[in-house]
Amino acid sequence: MEVTHFCHEHPLVYYEEKGERSFCYLCQEKILGSSYRCIKCKRFYLHKSCFELSRELHHPLHRKHLLVLTEWPYGYRRKCNRCAKYIFSYFSYNCLSCRFSLHLRCASLPPLPHTMEKVQIHDHSLTLLRKLITFTCDACGKEGKDTPYLCITCAFWVHPICASLHRTVQHVRHQHTLNLTYSLQIQPDHQICLLCVEKVDTNYGFYYCSSCTFVAHLSCAADGDIEDNINVLKDEDKESIEPITALRYGNPESVDSESYFVKKTITGEEGIEITTEIQHFSHQHELTLTHELKNSDKCDGCKRPILTPFYNCTQCRFILHKFCAELPRKRWHPLHQHLLTLSMNPYGSYDALFSCNACARSYNGFSYNCHKCNFDLDVNCSLTSDMLTHDSHEHRRLILSNATRSGRCSVCDSEGYVFRCADCAFALDFKCATLPSITIYKQHEHPFTLQYTLEDNSGEYYCDICEGKRHPKHWFYYCIDCSYPAHPN
Repeated sequence: MEVTHFCHEHPLVYYEEKGERSFCYLCQEKILGSSYRCIKCKRFYLHKSCFELSRELHHPLHRKHLLVLTEWPYGYRRKCNRCAKYIFSYFSYNCLSCRFSLHLRCASLPPLPHTMEKVQIHDHSLTLLRKLITFTCDACGKEGKDTPYLCITCAFWVHPICASLHRTVQHVRHQHTLNLTYSLQIQPDHQICLLCVEKVDTNYGFYYCSSCTFVAHLSCAADGDIEDNINVLKDEDKESIEPITALRYGNPESVDSESYFVKKTITGEEGIEITTEIQHFSHQHELTLTHELKNSDKCDGCKRPILTPFYNCTQCRFILHKFCAELPRKRWHPLHQHLLTLSMNPYGSYDALFSCNACARSYNGFSYNCHKCNFDLDVNCSLTSDMLTHDSHEHRRLILSNATRSGRCSVCDSEGYVFRCADCAFALDFKCATLPSITIYKQHEHPFTLQYTLEDNSGEYYCDICEGKRHPKHWFYYCIDCSYPAHPN
Protein backbone atom coordinates (compact mmCIF):
# COMPACT_ATOMS: atom_id res chain seq x y z
CA MET A 1 0.00 0.00 0.00
CA GLU A 2 1.31 3.43 -0.95
CA VAL A 3 1.59 6.19 1.66
CA THR A 4 2.78 9.79 1.63
CA HIS A 5 5.16 11.78 3.81
CA PHE A 6 5.62 15.53 4.01
CA CYS A 7 9.37 15.35 3.28
CA HIS A 8 9.06 13.67 -0.13
CA GLU A 9 7.05 14.37 -3.28
CA HIS A 10 6.45 10.74 -4.34
CA PRO A 11 4.45 7.94 -2.67
CA LEU A 12 6.33 5.52 -0.38
CA VAL A 13 5.98 1.75 0.09
CA TYR A 14 6.70 -0.19 3.29
CA TYR A 15 9.29 -3.02 3.18
CA GLU A 16 9.81 -5.56 5.94
CA GLU A 17 13.20 -6.87 4.81
CA LYS A 18 16.57 -5.51 5.87
CA GLY A 19 17.87 -2.48 3.96
CA GLU A 20 21.20 -2.99 2.21
CA ARG A 21 23.75 -0.21 2.71
CA SER A 22 21.11 2.54 2.60
CA PHE A 23 20.60 5.62 4.77
CA CYS A 24 17.48 7.26 6.19
CA TYR A 25 16.78 10.65 4.61
CA LEU A 26 15.56 12.18 7.88
CA CYS A 27 18.24 11.12 10.37
CA GLN A 28 21.08 10.15 7.97
CA GLU A 29 21.70 6.90 9.87
CA LYS A 30 21.93 3.42 8.33
CA ILE A 31 18.81 1.40 7.62
CA LEU A 32 19.26 -1.99 9.30
CA GLY A 33 15.63 -3.11 9.47
CA SER A 34 12.22 -2.36 7.95
CA SER A 35 11.81 0.90 6.08
CA TYR A 36 9.69 3.03 3.77
CA ARG A 37 11.05 3.47 0.25
CA CYS A 38 10.20 5.56 -2.79
CA ILE A 39 9.25 3.61 -5.90
CA LYS A 40 10.47 6.30 -8.29
CA CYS A 41 13.64 7.48 -6.44
CA LYS A 42 15.94 4.50 -5.97
CA ARG A 43 17.95 6.06 -3.11
CA PHE A 44 15.17 7.50 -0.90
CA TYR A 45 14.56 5.62 2.38
CA LEU A 46 12.99 6.33 5.75
CA HIS A 47 13.27 4.32 8.95
CA LYS A 48 9.85 3.11 10.07
CA SER A 49 10.45 5.01 13.35
CA CYS A 50 11.40 8.21 11.49
CA PHE A 51 8.34 7.92 9.23
CA GLU A 52 6.14 7.80 12.34
CA LEU A 53 7.68 10.88 14.01
CA SER A 54 5.25 13.62 14.97
CA ARG A 55 5.50 16.80 12.88
CA GLU A 56 5.09 18.95 16.01
CA LEU A 57 6.37 18.32 19.53
CA HIS A 58 6.01 19.75 23.03
CA HIS A 59 9.32 19.08 24.77
CA PRO A 60 10.14 19.63 28.48
CA LEU A 61 13.49 21.26 27.62
CA HIS A 62 11.72 24.03 25.72
CA ARG A 63 8.33 24.55 27.29
CA LYS A 64 7.54 28.04 25.99
CA HIS A 65 7.45 27.17 22.27
CA LEU A 66 6.35 24.30 20.07
CA LEU A 67 9.10 22.38 18.24
CA VAL A 68 8.56 21.59 14.56
CA LEU A 69 10.23 18.86 12.48
CA THR A 70 11.88 20.95 9.76
CA GLU A 71 14.60 20.69 7.13
CA TRP A 72 17.58 23.05 7.18
CA PRO A 73 19.62 24.11 4.13
CA TYR A 74 22.55 21.84 3.26
CA GLY A 75 25.75 22.93 5.00
CA TYR A 76 23.97 24.93 7.74
CA ARG A 77 25.72 23.99 11.00
CA ARG A 78 23.84 24.05 14.29
CA LYS A 79 24.14 22.29 17.63
CA CYS A 80 21.64 20.17 19.49
CA ASN A 81 20.58 21.88 22.73
CA ARG A 82 20.43 18.57 24.57
CA CYS A 83 23.71 16.79 23.70
CA ALA A 84 25.64 19.90 22.49
CA LYS A 85 26.84 18.05 19.36
CA TYR A 86 26.47 19.29 15.80
CA ILE A 87 23.40 18.18 13.84
CA PHE A 88 24.47 16.77 10.48
CA SER A 89 21.13 15.30 9.41
CA TYR A 90 18.82 17.24 7.10
CA PHE A 91 15.94 17.23 9.59
CA SER A 92 15.71 18.11 13.27
CA TYR A 93 13.18 19.44 15.76
CA ASN A 94 13.48 23.23 15.83
CA CYS A 95 11.84 26.19 17.49
CA LEU A 96 10.70 28.62 14.80
CA SER A 97 10.81 31.53 17.28
CA CYS A 98 14.31 31.10 18.74
CA ARG A 99 17.57 29.22 18.17
CA PHE A 100 16.63 25.94 19.83
CA SER A 101 17.22 22.60 18.07
CA LEU A 102 17.20 18.91 18.97
CA HIS A 103 18.51 15.83 17.19
CA LEU A 104 15.68 13.48 16.27
CA ARG A 105 17.21 10.95 18.65
CA CYS A 106 17.63 13.47 21.49
CA ALA A 107 14.04 14.68 21.08
CA SER A 108 12.81 11.09 21.41
CA LEU A 109 14.78 10.23 24.56
CA PRO A 110 12.63 9.49 27.63
CA PRO A 111 12.44 12.14 30.38
CA LEU A 112 15.33 12.16 32.83
CA PRO A 113 14.60 10.82 36.35
CA HIS A 114 14.12 13.51 38.97
CA THR A 115 16.50 11.87 41.47
CA MET A 116 19.44 9.51 41.02
CA GLU A 117 19.90 7.75 44.37
CA LYS A 118 22.86 5.50 43.58
CA VAL A 119 25.47 6.88 41.21
CA GLN A 120 29.03 5.66 40.75
CA ILE A 121 30.41 9.07 39.89
CA HIS A 122 29.62 10.63 43.30
CA ASP A 123 29.10 9.63 46.93
CA HIS A 124 25.68 11.31 47.36
CA SER A 125 22.37 11.23 45.50
CA LEU A 126 21.82 13.73 42.68
CA THR A 127 18.72 15.84 41.90
CA LEU A 128 17.76 17.08 38.44
CA LEU A 129 17.41 20.82 37.93
CA ARG A 130 14.68 20.99 35.28
CA LYS A 131 15.89 24.16 33.61
CA LEU A 132 18.51 24.87 30.97
CA ILE A 133 21.36 26.80 32.58
CA THR A 134 24.99 27.50 31.73
CA PHE A 135 27.41 25.79 34.15
CA THR A 136 30.76 23.98 34.35
CA CYS A 137 30.43 20.24 34.90
CA ASP A 138 32.40 19.08 37.98
CA ALA A 139 32.97 15.69 36.34
CA CYS A 140 34.24 16.41 32.83
CA GLY A 141 35.17 20.09 33.25
CA LYS A 142 33.23 21.23 30.16
CA GLU A 143 31.12 24.37 30.23
CA GLY A 144 27.78 24.26 28.49
CA LYS A 145 24.05 24.83 28.65
CA ASP A 146 22.13 21.86 29.98
CA THR A 147 19.74 20.59 32.66
CA PRO A 148 22.32 19.52 35.30
CA TYR A 149 22.13 17.09 38.17
CA LEU A 150 23.02 18.69 41.49
CA CYS A 151 24.25 17.28 44.79
CA ILE A 152 22.54 19.44 47.40
CA THR A 153 25.01 18.32 50.07
CA CYS A 154 28.22 19.51 48.40
CA ALA A 155 27.14 21.60 45.35
CA PHE A 156 28.43 19.02 42.85
CA TRP A 157 27.11 19.83 39.32
CA VAL A 158 27.21 17.33 36.46
CA HIS A 159 25.77 16.83 32.99
CA PRO A 160 23.03 14.16 32.83
CA ILE A 161 25.28 11.97 30.68
CA CYS A 162 28.15 12.36 33.19
CA ALA A 163 25.84 11.45 36.07
CA SER A 164 25.39 8.02 34.48
CA LEU A 165 29.10 7.27 34.11
CA HIS A 166 30.51 4.09 35.65
CA ARG A 167 33.47 3.84 37.97
CA THR A 168 35.13 1.14 35.86
CA VAL A 169 34.88 0.47 32.13
CA GLN A 170 36.55 -1.71 29.52
CA HIS A 171 37.16 0.05 26.19
CA VAL A 172 37.72 -1.66 22.85
CA ARG A 173 40.86 0.43 22.27
CA HIS A 174 42.63 -0.67 25.45
CA GLN A 175 43.48 -4.07 26.92
CA HIS A 176 43.14 -3.13 30.63
CA THR A 177 40.26 -1.80 32.71
CA LEU A 178 39.95 1.98 33.06
CA ASN A 179 39.10 3.53 36.43
CA LEU A 180 37.31 6.81 37.03
CA THR A 181 39.78 9.16 38.75
CA TYR A 182 39.51 12.74 40.02
CA SER A 183 43.03 13.44 41.25
CA LEU A 184 46.34 11.86 40.34
CA GLN A 185 49.92 13.05 40.11
CA ILE A 186 50.61 12.62 36.39
CA GLN A 187 53.59 14.00 34.48
CA PRO A 188 52.78 16.57 31.74
CA ASP A 189 53.64 14.13 28.92
CA HIS A 190 50.90 11.79 30.16
CA GLN A 191 48.11 14.38 29.91
CA ILE A 192 47.08 13.39 26.40
CA CYS A 193 43.89 11.42 25.89
CA LEU A 194 44.96 8.37 23.91
CA LEU A 195 41.50 8.07 22.33
CA CYS A 196 41.03 11.56 20.85
CA VAL A 197 44.70 12.75 21.13
CA GLU A 198 43.84 16.02 22.86
CA LYS A 199 44.85 17.35 26.28
CA VAL A 200 43.18 16.11 29.45
CA ASP A 201 42.53 18.56 32.29
CA THR A 202 43.42 16.40 35.30
CA ASN A 203 41.75 18.91 37.64
CA TYR A 204 38.51 17.18 36.68
CA GLY A 205 37.50 13.56 36.21
CA PHE A 206 39.13 11.21 33.70
CA TYR A 207 39.56 7.50 33.09
CA TYR A 208 42.96 6.06 33.95
CA CYS A 209 44.78 2.74 33.63
CA SER A 210 47.26 2.29 36.45
CA SER A 211 49.01 -0.58 34.64
CA CYS A 212 50.29 1.53 31.75
CA THR A 213 49.41 5.19 32.52
CA PHE A 214 46.70 5.24 29.86
CA VAL A 215 44.62 8.44 30.18
CA ALA A 216 41.28 9.20 28.49
CA HIS A 217 38.56 11.84 28.69
CA LEU A 218 35.35 10.70 30.34
CA SER A 219 33.41 11.35 27.13
CA CYS A 220 35.93 9.44 25.01
CA ALA A 221 36.14 6.33 27.16
CA ALA A 222 32.34 6.18 27.56
CA ASP A 223 31.24 7.33 24.12
CA GLY A 224 27.53 6.65 24.04
CA ASP A 225 27.34 7.18 20.28
CA ILE A 226 29.14 3.88 19.63
CA GLU A 227 27.06 0.88 20.62
CA ASP A 228 29.05 -1.71 22.57
CA ASN A 229 32.05 0.62 22.63
CA ILE A 230 32.37 0.06 26.36
CA ASN A 231 31.66 -2.87 28.58
CA VAL A 232 30.71 -1.93 32.14
CA LEU A 233 32.56 -4.27 34.47
CA LYS A 234 30.96 -5.75 37.54
CA ASP A 235 33.02 -7.49 40.22
CA GLU A 236 31.93 -10.96 39.05
CA ASP A 237 32.93 -10.12 35.46
CA LYS A 238 36.49 -9.01 36.09
CA GLU A 239 37.86 -12.55 35.95
CA SER A 240 36.59 -12.85 32.35
CA ILE A 241 38.64 -9.91 31.03
CA GLU A 242 41.64 -11.99 29.98
CA PRO A 243 39.86 -14.05 27.29
CA ILE A 244 38.40 -10.84 25.77
CA THR A 245 41.81 -9.21 25.85
CA ALA A 246 43.43 -12.23 24.22
CA LEU A 247 41.03 -12.00 21.31
CA ARG A 248 41.39 -8.26 20.80
CA TYR A 249 45.07 -7.75 21.50
CA GLY A 250 46.63 -11.17 21.21
CA ASN A 251 46.92 -13.57 18.31
CA PRO A 252 43.89 -13.09 16.00
CA GLU A 253 44.24 -16.72 14.92
CA SER A 254 42.70 -17.63 18.28
CA VAL A 255 39.31 -16.44 16.98
CA ASP A 256 38.47 -19.48 14.82
CA SER A 257 40.16 -17.68 11.95
CA GLU A 258 41.73 -20.19 9.55
CA SER A 259 41.34 -18.94 5.97
CA TYR A 260 42.62 -22.04 4.19
CA PHE A 261 43.23 -25.79 4.42
CA VAL A 262 46.73 -27.17 3.87
CA LYS A 263 46.81 -29.62 0.97
CA LYS A 264 50.54 -30.24 0.55
CA THR A 265 53.79 -29.39 2.38
CA ILE A 266 57.51 -29.92 1.84
CA THR A 267 60.47 -29.79 4.20
CA GLY A 268 62.87 -26.97 3.35
CA GLU A 269 66.26 -25.95 4.66
CA GLU A 270 66.97 -26.55 8.36
CA GLY A 271 63.89 -28.78 8.54
CA ILE A 272 61.39 -25.91 8.14
CA GLU A 273 57.99 -27.08 6.87
CA ILE A 274 56.72 -25.06 3.89
CA THR A 275 53.09 -25.10 2.74
CA THR A 276 53.13 -25.45 -1.05
CA GLU A 277 49.47 -26.16 -1.84
CA ILE A 278 46.32 -24.81 -0.15
CA GLN A 279 42.57 -24.65 -0.56
CA HIS A 280 41.60 -21.04 0.19
CA PHE A 281 38.07 -20.03 1.18
CA SER A 282 38.01 -17.35 -1.54
CA HIS A 283 38.61 -19.63 -4.54
CA GLN A 284 37.15 -22.87 -5.88
CA HIS A 285 40.48 -24.30 -7.10
CA GLU A 286 43.59 -25.30 -5.20
CA LEU A 287 46.41 -22.72 -5.06
CA THR A 288 50.11 -23.50 -5.51
CA LEU A 289 53.05 -21.61 -3.97
CA THR A 290 55.44 -20.14 -6.56
CA HIS A 291 58.38 -17.70 -6.76
CA GLU A 292 58.26 -17.12 -10.53
CA LEU A 293 56.82 -13.78 -11.67
CA LYS A 294 55.37 -14.15 -15.18
CA ASN A 295 53.48 -10.88 -15.64
CA SER A 296 52.39 -7.69 -13.87
CA ASP A 297 49.14 -9.08 -12.45
CA LYS A 298 47.78 -7.76 -9.17
CA CYS A 299 46.90 -9.76 -6.08
CA ASP A 300 43.19 -10.65 -6.00
CA GLY A 301 43.21 -10.04 -2.25
CA CYS A 302 44.81 -6.61 -1.71
CA LYS A 303 44.72 -5.45 -5.38
CA ARG A 304 48.36 -4.40 -5.25
CA PRO A 305 51.18 -5.59 -7.57
CA ILE A 306 52.32 -9.18 -7.07
CA LEU A 307 55.56 -9.76 -5.17
CA THR A 308 57.13 -13.14 -4.48
CA PRO A 309 56.30 -15.53 -2.97
CA PHE A 310 52.66 -15.92 -3.94
CA TYR A 311 49.96 -18.53 -4.48
CA ASN A 312 48.46 -18.93 -7.94
CA CYS A 313 45.79 -21.07 -9.52
CA THR A 314 47.00 -23.33 -12.33
CA GLN A 315 43.49 -23.45 -13.84
CA CYS A 316 42.74 -19.70 -13.98
CA ARG A 317 44.35 -16.30 -13.34
CA PHE A 318 43.58 -16.11 -9.60
CA ILE A 319 46.63 -14.92 -7.60
CA LEU A 320 47.22 -14.21 -3.91
CA HIS A 321 50.26 -12.89 -2.08
CA LYS A 322 51.39 -15.45 0.47
CA PHE A 323 50.73 -12.81 3.10
CA CYS A 324 47.16 -12.20 1.85
CA ALA A 325 46.43 -15.92 1.70
CA GLU A 326 47.43 -16.21 5.37
CA LEU A 327 45.26 -13.33 6.60
CA PRO A 328 43.11 -14.45 9.57
CA ARG A 329 39.45 -15.04 8.73
CA LYS A 330 38.32 -13.01 11.74
CA ARG A 331 39.93 -10.11 13.56
CA TRP A 332 39.27 -7.10 15.78
CA HIS A 333 40.03 -3.57 14.61
CA PRO A 334 40.10 -0.36 16.70
CA LEU A 335 37.71 1.38 14.27
CA HIS A 336 34.85 -0.98 15.05
CA GLN A 337 33.25 -2.54 18.11
CA HIS A 338 32.37 -5.93 16.59
CA LEU A 339 34.45 -8.82 15.31
CA LEU A 340 35.14 -8.49 11.54
CA THR A 341 35.08 -11.34 9.03
CA LEU A 342 37.31 -11.59 5.95
CA SER A 343 35.25 -11.90 2.76
CA MET A 344 35.87 -12.04 -0.97
CA ASN A 345 32.45 -10.90 -2.20
CA PRO A 346 30.48 -9.80 0.88
CA TYR A 347 27.57 -8.40 -1.16
CA GLY A 348 27.06 -11.29 -3.52
CA SER A 349 28.92 -10.20 -6.67
CA TYR A 350 32.57 -10.60 -7.62
CA ASP A 351 32.33 -7.48 -9.79
CA ALA A 352 30.70 -5.26 -7.17
CA LEU A 353 32.71 -2.42 -5.64
CA PHE A 354 32.39 -1.46 -2.01
CA SER A 355 33.63 1.66 -0.24
CA CYS A 356 36.09 1.17 2.60
CA ASN A 357 34.80 2.91 5.74
CA ALA A 358 38.32 4.01 6.68
CA CYS A 359 39.86 5.39 3.48
CA ALA A 360 36.68 5.80 1.34
CA ARG A 361 38.34 4.11 -1.67
CA SER A 362 36.20 1.95 -3.93
CA TYR A 363 37.46 -1.59 -3.79
CA ASN A 364 36.67 -5.14 -4.98
CA GLY A 365 39.31 -7.30 -3.30
CA PHE A 366 39.29 -8.88 0.15
CA SER A 367 37.53 -6.92 2.84
CA TYR A 368 36.85 -7.29 6.55
CA ASN A 369 33.12 -6.85 7.18
CA CYS A 370 30.60 -6.47 9.95
CA HIS A 371 27.27 -7.44 8.39
CA LYS A 372 25.38 -6.21 11.44
CA CYS A 373 26.53 -2.63 10.78
CA ASN A 374 27.42 -2.71 7.04
CA PHE A 375 30.97 -1.80 8.04
CA ASP A 376 33.79 -2.57 5.57
CA LEU A 377 37.58 -2.32 5.70
CA ASP A 378 39.89 -3.10 2.81
CA VAL A 379 42.96 -5.23 3.51
CA ASN A 380 45.42 -2.35 3.80
CA CYS A 381 43.29 -0.37 6.27
CA SER A 382 42.53 -3.50 8.30
CA LEU A 383 46.25 -3.97 8.94
CA THR A 384 46.61 -0.43 10.32
CA SER A 385 46.45 -0.31 14.12
CA ASP A 386 45.60 2.64 16.38
CA MET A 387 49.28 3.61 16.75
CA LEU A 388 51.18 4.63 13.63
CA THR A 389 54.67 5.78 12.74
CA HIS A 390 55.05 7.56 9.43
CA ASP A 391 58.15 8.88 7.67
CA SER A 392 56.31 12.00 6.48
CA HIS A 393 56.12 13.59 9.92
CA GLU A 394 58.93 14.71 12.18
CA HIS A 395 57.35 13.45 15.41
CA ARG A 396 56.59 10.06 13.81
CA ARG A 397 54.13 8.80 16.49
CA LEU A 398 50.53 9.24 15.37
CA ILE A 399 47.47 8.02 17.30
CA LEU A 400 44.04 7.15 15.92
CA SER A 401 41.57 9.78 17.05
CA ASN A 402 38.04 9.05 18.27
CA ALA A 403 36.93 12.41 16.88
CA THR A 404 36.31 10.55 13.65
CA ARG A 405 34.01 12.52 11.40
CA SER A 406 35.38 15.95 12.31
CA GLY A 407 39.01 15.03 11.60
CA ARG A 408 40.67 16.79 8.65
CA CYS A 409 43.81 15.39 7.05
CA SER A 410 46.74 17.82 7.02
CA VAL A 411 47.90 16.39 3.67
CA CYS A 412 44.82 16.08 1.44
CA ASP A 413 42.25 18.16 3.41
CA SER A 414 39.71 15.30 3.42
CA GLU A 415 37.48 14.68 6.44
CA GLY A 416 37.14 11.31 8.12
CA TYR A 417 39.05 8.98 10.44
CA VAL A 418 42.45 10.54 11.22
CA PHE A 419 45.64 9.77 13.12
CA ARG A 420 46.71 12.75 15.23
CA CYS A 421 50.14 13.76 16.42
CA ALA A 422 50.34 14.07 20.21
CA ASP A 423 52.90 16.89 19.91
CA CYS A 424 51.39 19.15 17.23
CA ALA A 425 48.30 19.71 15.08
CA PHE A 426 49.33 17.30 12.31
CA ALA A 427 46.65 14.76 11.26
CA LEU A 428 46.77 11.99 8.68
CA ASP A 429 43.79 10.11 7.25
CA PHE A 430 43.70 6.44 6.26
CA LYS A 431 43.81 7.22 2.54
CA CYS A 432 47.18 8.95 2.88
CA ALA A 433 48.51 6.72 5.65
CA THR A 434 48.03 3.56 3.54
CA LEU A 435 49.66 4.84 0.33
CA PRO A 436 52.54 2.48 -0.55
CA SER A 437 56.01 4.05 -0.41
CA ILE A 438 56.88 2.48 -3.79
CA THR A 439 54.51 1.62 -6.64
CA ILE A 440 54.59 0.87 -10.35
CA TYR A 441 52.71 2.18 -13.38
CA LYS A 442 52.22 -0.34 -16.18
CA GLN A 443 53.11 2.17 -18.91
CA HIS A 444 56.37 3.26 -17.29
CA GLU A 445 59.55 1.19 -16.95
CA HIS A 446 60.75 2.50 -13.54
CA PRO A 447 59.13 2.34 -10.11
CA PHE A 448 57.61 5.45 -8.51
CA THR A 449 58.45 6.64 -4.98
CA LEU A 450 55.99 8.50 -2.75
CA GLN A 451 57.14 12.10 -2.21
CA TYR A 452 56.10 14.29 0.73
CA THR A 453 57.71 17.55 -0.48
CA LEU A 454 57.79 19.26 -3.87
CA GLU A 455 60.51 18.38 -6.36
CA ASP A 456 61.25 22.03 -7.27
CA ASN A 457 60.14 25.62 -6.58
CA SER A 458 58.73 26.43 -10.02
CA GLY A 459 55.26 27.19 -8.68
CA GLU A 460 53.62 25.08 -11.41
CA TYR A 461 53.04 21.40 -10.75
CA TYR A 462 51.41 18.89 -13.10
CA CYS A 463 50.81 15.15 -13.31
CA ASP A 464 52.67 13.66 -16.27
CA ILE A 465 50.05 10.91 -16.65
CA CYS A 466 46.78 12.88 -16.80
CA GLU A 467 48.46 16.29 -17.42
CA GLY A 468 46.23 17.82 -14.75
CA LYS A 469 47.47 20.22 -12.06
CA ARG A 470 48.89 18.91 -8.79
CA HIS A 471 48.15 20.62 -5.48
CA PRO A 472 51.48 21.86 -4.05
CA LYS A 473 50.48 20.65 -0.56
CA HIS A 474 49.47 17.12 -1.58
CA TRP A 475 51.76 14.11 -1.79
CA PHE A 476 52.65 12.65 -5.20
CA TYR A 477 54.55 9.80 -6.82
CA TYR A 478 57.82 10.52 -8.58
CA CYS A 479 60.17 8.62 -10.89
CA ILE A 480 63.62 9.97 -10.05
CA ASP A 481 65.21 8.46 -13.18
CA CYS A 482 62.88 10.33 -15.55
CA SER A 483 61.81 13.36 -13.41
CA TYR A 484 58.27 12.07 -13.86
CA PRO A 485 55.64 13.18 -11.24
CA ALA A 486 52.12 11.75 -10.96
CA HIS A 487 49.00 11.97 -8.81
CA PRO A 488 48.60 9.00 -6.45
CA ASN A 489 45.36 8.10 -8.23
